[in-house]
Amino acid sequence: MAAGQGTAVTVSVAPALKGDLPVHYHALGTVTAYNTVNVRARVSGQLVKVPFQEGQEVKAGDVLAVIDPRPFQAALDQAQGTLLQNQAQLKNAQIDLARYKGLYAEDSIAKQTLDTQEALVRQYEGTLKTNQGQVSDAKLNLEFTQVRAPISGRVGLRQVDVGNLVTSGDTTPLVVITQVKPISVVFSLPQQQLGTIARELYGDKPVPVQALDRNQNQTLASGVLKTLDNQIDTTTGTVKLKAGFDNDDHKLFPNQFVNVRLLAETLQGVLTIPANAVQRGNDGTYVYKVGEEDKAKRQLVTLGTSEGERVVVSEGLKEGDRVVVEGTDRLRDGMRMNIVASDEKARAAASEEGDKSTAKPFGSGNAVQSDPAQDSGKSE
Repeated sequence: MAAGQGTAVTVSVAPALKGDLPVHYHALGTVTAYNTVNVRARVSGQLVKVPFQEGQEVKAGDVLAVIDPRPFQAALDQAQGTLLQNQAQLKNAQIDLARYKGLYAEDSIAKQTLDTQEALVRQYEGTLKTNQGQVSDAKLNLEFTQVRAPISGRVGLRQVDVGNLVTSGDTTPLVVITQVKPISVVFSLPQQQLGTIARELYGDKPVPVQALDRNQNQTLASGVLKTLDNQIDTTTGTVKLKAGFDNDDHKLFPNQFVNVRLLAETLQGVLTIPANAVQRGNDGTYVYKVGEEDKAKRQLVTLGTSEGERVVVSEGLKEGDRVVVEGTDRLRDGMRMNIVASDEKARAAASEEGDKSTAKPFGSGNAVQSDPAQDSGKSE
């Protein structure tokens, strides 16, 4: 039977559209706390109070634990008493030195006596500085009996109970604080994408990043790309990146695995068609477009980036050309077609693209189908 004769093949079509196409990179990421601090005692003693509640939010400076302060208060009192004693000795020595200077001026005492008194004053001054340092150290140790939060964040489970002896050398922290507002997500991308990422990161606008759930059905949080690592992992050929999220609703949790979607770039004014319209034959990729009298016309095309359900066409089509998206398996060049899908529906479907997109080099996957006629070596 000649091409174009016989029963028309029922097909669905969609138009080639020109517009902006957002290109996204996808990766698996790990949520990491913005800061993590192991809170440990800085002085040794008995733990007498742990006022925080496990899991609560704390602010920097909040008291998390109290160590028995009595030994440290006694040490401070002793240091202050020694300081007062030596201050009095220094004052007496300074008075004697002033008197010796007058006597020496009158030639009433030897130079050696004056020199000895001057040395004694300097000795007391040095002792006084040591005493002042001891007082400061004692005050600091007394202050350290109140273990305070060094950062704002969420405390974890209590690791040491009241009544236990703690030391500054303990390997087990009293508690761990994680800063989860803001929070970070670390992920890796292939080094081939580094050029695009760096250009966008160091540009004028922030690079949007979304964290999605395991099934990529729900957006957990939206943030921006913060930085990328300073070297490529030679083992995997990837580079690490870090994105930041406000996380005010606590949907991201440290060590949680999330799917990351990064807006790499937006292609301006490109021609796109549905990816399922593309076929592959021995002579290259092609589509069936609607020709005269609604007959199928086999058209070779040159493709670019695939984003979600659409693919960029750089050669072979023009804006408004209608291409077959369903029913291609029964089509041959020149066959009559019964078109059942409207352009309006196709345009509406295309306008919803973007949130479901996955950027990848075109040329693999189910979207590209083989030409049955060329694969079998037969012609219609």
